[in-house]
Amino acid sequence: MNAACCVVHFPNTDYAPLNLEPHQPLAEQLTVQNSPVLFGCRTGLCGTCLVTVTGDLSLPSTAEQEILEMLAPGNSQARLACQLDVMGEIAIAPLAEVL
Repeated sequence: MNAACCVVHFPNTDYAPLNLEPHQPLAEQLTVQNSPVLFGCRTGLCGTCLVTVTGDLSLPSTAEQEILEMLAPGNSQARLACQLDVMGEIAIAPLAEVL
């Protein structure tokens, strides 16, 4: 694995980690075959892809933060997977699951 790669882990699942280049749109990389994360609109409006995430990624945009405040108030690890800008190694799980 080259140093510029990002790794997306799915704890407590049988899904293999994904290796991505930094800043690839995560919503375009995750499918029902390689991830437990479900997607709806893929634009940050529906909240279907609400996940718990830890690791190296950008801060939420203002628009994403507004949605997070409605869907997961007070949860600093909640994010919308379709909006994630992955910059290193992360672990994600549907919000109902614990990392």
